Amino acid sequence: MKKNVLIIGAGGVAQVVAHKCAQHNDVLGDLHIASRTKSKCDDIIAGVHAKGAMKLAGTFDAHELNAKDSDAVADLIRKTGSQIVINVGTPYVNMSVLDACIATGVAYMDTAIHEEPDKICETPPWYANYEWKKRDACAKAGVTAILGVGFDPGVVNAYARLAEDQYLDTIESIDIVDINAGSHGKYFATNFDPEINFREFTGTVYSWQGGEWRENRMFEVGREWDLPVVGKQKAYMSGHDEVHSLSARYKDADVRFWMGFGDHYINVFTVLKSIGLLSEQPVTTAEGLEVVPLKLVKAVLPDPASLAPGYTGKTCIGDLVKGTKDGKPAEVFIYNVADHKEAFEEVGSQGISYTAGVPPVAAAILIAKGTWDVGHMANVEDLDPKPFISLLNRIGLPTRVKDAQGDRAVDFA
Repeated sequence: MKKNVLIIGAGGVAQVVAHKCAQHNDVLGDLHIASRTKSKCDDIIAGVHAKGAMKLAGTFDAHELNAKDSDAVADLIRKTGSQIVINVGTPYVNMSVLDACIATGVAYMDTAIHEEPDKICETPPWYANYEWKKRDACAKAGVTAILGVGFDPGVVNAYARLAEDQYLDTIESIDIVDINAGSHGKYFATNFDPEINFREFTGTVYSWQGGEWRENRMFEVGREWDLPVVGKQKAYMSGHDEVHSLSARYKDADVRFWMGFGDHYINVFTVLKSIGLLSEQPVTTAEGLEVVPLKLVKAVLPDPASLAPGYTGKTCIGDLVKGTKDGKPAEVFIYNVADHKEAFEEVGSQGISYTAGVPPVAAAILIAKGTWDVGHMANVEDLDPKPFISLLNRIGLPTRVKDAQGDRAVDFA
């Protein structure tokens, strides 16, 4: 049984991870959180104690860390005695943290595909560019490495696997739909790291259709979805992490990702992109200062964590999976609805951070108990989804299913 957790990162998602780990420290053991800015870690730990989140009295320490330095990460793993690392830092550090976990023989997980600062939308499948190259090293070291175990990617991958295992005999299409019907009251803001958010939408939109990669422009393909709780919402086909792993498992199915956007977001995004302010390439000002436009935009926008106190409304994220059952056409929508206000009241974060931060803690608990401690690299759809979804039901992210039999809670009891 593995115990003791090191959380890497100190943003909005890390805050959720910290609170949820504290709520389950009877299973997870000693807790540690590390970031370049230790004061952010200190603030998160103070928030955990203010909420009385620790289930048992125990260790929760903060550390300063340059997570791009793999040796430094390995040293901290050894110093803290951590056996599970939850990486919710910037995707730029995925590979250095993964290498440190392989070197020390501890379990690893992240919530997004690795990125390089100077590259956007590399040749698909994106996981093959970095993480999957470490598969053999993980297997040789017996290291459990669970990739993309946030909500999307993550829970939606488990939903696809659940549709395969329980609801359909064949799968013809998987459409992942992410709708945020909440309101933060700001003129313009992003719900997670602005730099990562914008990078997702400035490149080519890749989808897997007809057994090959298809390319579109951002906001080129949109449709209205009528979803539980949040109702009719416009969403656009977008490039996203989970398409790249799901396409490997479901080669004969169409796999697409749809993200909800309002007209105001699209208008502001379009202006920023059109005048070059979303570029990741440095420019030099007339005064001789070198500036990366995207980082400048990030610096002037609200910190996503600051949105939480006034956030209202709900999210709806799920998979519409179509195929056949008993030789007849069938479809199932497997989904979760989260509430921004409820998330803030529980852990001090908005709903987007909550949906991303709870799943890696569920995965850590399953690793600690041995259920998901598989000793090799895996994407979420490679693993049995039932214990994962059952645990999420109990710790804050309940799953529902809508099909020909109606709309009901998913319960494996």
